[in-house]
Amino acid sequence: MEQLSAIRIVLVETSHSGNIGSVARAMKNMGLSQLVLVNPQEAIDGKAVALAAGASDLLQQARVVASLDEAIAECSLVVGTSARPRTLSWPALDARECGLRATTEARHHPVAIVFGRERNGLTNDELQKCHYHLHIPSNPDYSALNIAQAVQVVTYELRMAASAGAVMAEAEVDYPPAEELERFYAQLEAILRQVGFILPRHPGQVMQKLRRLFTRARPETQEMAILRGMLATMHKASAPASGADSEE
Repeated sequence: MEQLSAIRIVLVETSHSGNIGSVARAMKNMGLSQLVLVNPQEAIDGKAVALAAGASDLLQQARVVASLDEAIAECSLVVGTSARPRTLSWPALDARECGLRATTEARHHPVAIVFGRERNGLTNDELQKCHYHLHIPSNPDYSALNIAQAVQVVTYELRMAASAGAVMAEAEVDYPPAEELERFYAQLEAILRQVGFILPRHPGQVMQKLRRLFTRARPETQEMAILRGMLATMHKASAPASGADSEE
């Protein structure tokens, strides 16, 4: 069960403090303790403590951050929950697959499971920061899971996978953290703009689709170092020459 301590539940811009308390209760029931709140719309208060029902220690140690980037910076695996299909499809997991993959990765690296706003979930930009999207199938005629219920389903599968001791074949692979991926994407976009592949006035979906491509491929840490080295060399080669002697 040790890997559960490396898995964080991230709530983005939660509207109601009571939902934070209910999530803490769901987490503690399944043995998870890391709760991260991204720009919550209400502070933790008496309502949150009441609905935590004995899990107020998780509320006391919850980390509050200003952005999703900060919440997932050092995580090598980030799974974002999505209640509806998106225009740009993304690698997807169900809750059981998420449990197995997350507990395997958590043996070596921090993992984040991200839940969005109660009314409209995560934005497309936020979902593109995730390696996988997680959808919980429910009755199509009444798919009204609240955030605490969704967290309970996912944390149950995390606990079941951890207790079974199942490990995926890629358990020993070293992956770069989210902050390193974001630096790579910024570097990639800069060089593509520099060489004119991305036009400032008509950027289209180039970067979104490249993010999807690299998310599917999921480069390892050494592979990412090679990619960034290639980009640095391309940037140097394509930069305009400076300091050249002028003709008199």
